[in-house]
Amino acid sequence: MDQILFGPFCLDLEQHRVFRRGIDLKLRPQTVRVLRALLQKAGQPAGYEELLKEAWDSTFVSRHTVATTVSELRKALEEFGGWIVYRPRIGYSLNVPRSDDQIRIGWHLSERRTREGLEKALACFERAPQQDSADHRGYEGISRMYMMLGMYGARPPREMHQAFLEAQSDVIALAGLTPELRADRAHVLHIFERKWEEAEAELLIAERERPSATIYVRLVLLYSARRRFDQALQALQRAYAIDRFWPTLPANEVFLWLTHRDFDLAIARGKEGLDLQPYLHLGRSHYAQALEFSGRIEEALAEYRLAQTLAPDLPWLAALEAGCLARSGRQNEAVEILAKLNECRSRGQYVDAYYLVPLLDALDWREEALYELDRAISDNSTALYMIDVDPKMDSLRSDPRFALLRDSVLGSLPRSN
Repeated sequence: MDQILFGPFCLDLEQHRVFRRGIDLKLRPQTVRVLRALLQKAGQPAGYEELLKEAWDSTFVSRHTVATTVSELRKALEEFGGWIVYRPRIGYSLNVPRSDDQIRIGWHLSERRTREGLEKALACFERAPQQDSADHRGYEGISRMYMMLGMYGARPPREMHQAFLEAQSDVIALAGLTPELRADRAHVLHIFERKWEEAEAELLIAERERPSATIYVRLVLLYSARRRFDQALQALQRAYAIDRFWPTLPANEVFLWLTHRDFDLAIARGKEGLDLQPYLHLGRSHYAQALEFSGRIEEALAEYRLAQTLAPDLPWLAALEAGCLARSGRQNEAVEILAKLNECRSRGQYVDAYYLVPLLDALDWREEALYELDRAISDNSTALYMIDVDPKMDSLRSDPRFALLRDSVLGSLPRSN
């Protein structure tokens, strides 16, 4: 009741402020009141006299002042400013597209970050253009879901990479290269293509255009993967400053401390993160890894299993549990899980080979582990971006065959010790 949501914006009626994905637009009080008046009309026009009453408490101001305030509002809404329409002698209206509900539902579903959630979100975004073909946000959502389906190991990443490139090309042709689209493109350059310098450059451009928590958490991943920890920490602090409740922020911080091998801090921050985001499998699986590498095996196994309960349709979570079991000497239980993963693969479900590598190595099946790493490279596993800093891969680093496969992925980039 204290907020009105439309598009990527939130009008906070209590604070009299307008936010775009957590960023305060810092509008003048009068501009906020004009926006509130237009939203409360639900697409119906508000004339000059009505705006005077609602936004200026019936205090006389010129029509030019009203027009200037509306122009300021349009500018603040940026690419969505066109939703405000003026009809001579009738007034102004804010026409939110009919597709807005589908788009809002789609983004909500995507926050689950499971295969089911992402596929349901994709279906919402695909329906949105049927309701309003001019609303580019449906196409943007489609491209983002292809990226996330590949990134979270829900669908084959090579297929999702190509689908993303095609879908984003379509939305850029319709809406231009917005900061959000640029940030998505940068993330794909990093996670799918491992073009670190290009990805960083694009993220920094997007940051200058419109800083957001999304941009900063992606910089955290990029800098952590290259062991540029000071820059990763700076990006993390900026993300917290913008939106400390951003869903993946705690998980990304735990990832940073895992790559830094500061497992005690990863545990402490992971526990705090779970208090804020208890239903996100990513944060729980990162926390479980921190517990495992600190020697707290039973606690780690409990967290791995909870993560699978939250996202039973992501097989790599089961591989993490199996790897923990194998490393703690419980080979028979690990082999049972491995058999189930192979059964999933035989049924045509995508199983990220990257996560089988440390599991097989922990079972003392080094040849099979290296075969799966080669398969992960062939599949273009999105987890390969972290191969240099992943503690699960440490036991393999002295093997020259692992080094050759690593170099085939990352080329001339210096190896992490």
